[in-house]
Amino acid sequence: MNILFVCSRNKWRSATAETLYKNHPDHEIRSAGTAPSARIKINAKLILWADAIFVMEKRHKQILTERFETELMEKELVILNIPDDYEYMDEELIEEIQSKMTAYL
Repeated sequence: MNILFVCSRNKWRSATAETLYKNHPDHEIRSAGTAPSARIKINAKLILWADAIFVMEKRHKQILTERFETELMEKELVILNIPDDYEYMDEELIEEIQSKMTAYL
């Protein structure tokens, strides 16, 4: 399964999630951001590549559905509800991502 993690700038939350799961034996993992300043910017190609998309906040889902309505058809889109309160690989962020992803991986 191809899994895409999305946050705003793709520097802390989604990048941490990608790092945590990039060597998962059953899944391909990528990450992207919705902001113009994102390290890797979300695009239609990434949306089409993904089987499941995990966004950090409700507003990320809103942005994706506004910009990529057609590409999101038949895609699983999950809001993890992880606020932008952490830095890359922060211990609390890792724990929060892992606890919320347990049901999916």
